[in-house]
Amino acid sequence: MRKIFVTGIGTDVGKTVVSAILTEALEADYWKPVQAGDLENSDSIKVQNLISNKKTVIHSEGIKLNSSMSPHAAAEIDNVEIKLSNFKLPETNNNLIVEGAGGLMVPLNNKDLIIDLIKELDIEVVLVSQNYLGSINHTILSLDTLKNRGIKVLGIIFNGAQNVETEKYVLNYSGLNCLGRIQQHKELNKEIILEYKSQFSNIW
Repeated sequence: MRKIFVTGIGTDVGKTVVSAILTEALEADYWKPVQAGDLENSDSIKVQNLISNKKTVIHSEGIKLNSSMSPHAAAEIDNVEIKLSNFKLPETNNNLIVEGAGGLMVPLNNKDLIIDLIKELDIEVVLVSQNYLGSINHTILSLDTLKNRGIKVLGIIFNGAQNVETEKYVLNYSGLNCLGRIQQHKELNKEIILEYKSQFSNIW
């Protein structure tokens, strides 16, 4: 059984759609450790509405916060103390997709970051990258930081329009595989997620 943490090179680079695709492709369970804001349309709800298989279990978020901001700030507003010891992977015999919040260096409290949570959970990573001016820097910084923490990266998924030179440089530098590419869609639905299923079902 695979346990995969989906993180990104920043906010809004496509972690949730990648999480939905991987959840569907592997018929995996899904878990969001921290949901900050948008509780009526959380990432868990979005993934649930995008998948078609009957095997997936959407596990309850580890911590729910009311404000759409960095978890450490949202937790302070809600008078919630976030500690790494709060988080335990859901018990399941199925594959598990775990979706982070923002990028690797997003703070959970005054000393711990998302990357510390990944290390605490002892889980493999898929990095979501998107091609924009500066994305080489953001992608390589993310990969080097993961490497320096001794965290295994399974590969990179590129979201959006392809940039051959950017992707070639990142992959050559890192020595990692491109696990796949997804396009940016104006609207997402179950049919679109299913179209990616065969592409991502056997990449491991």
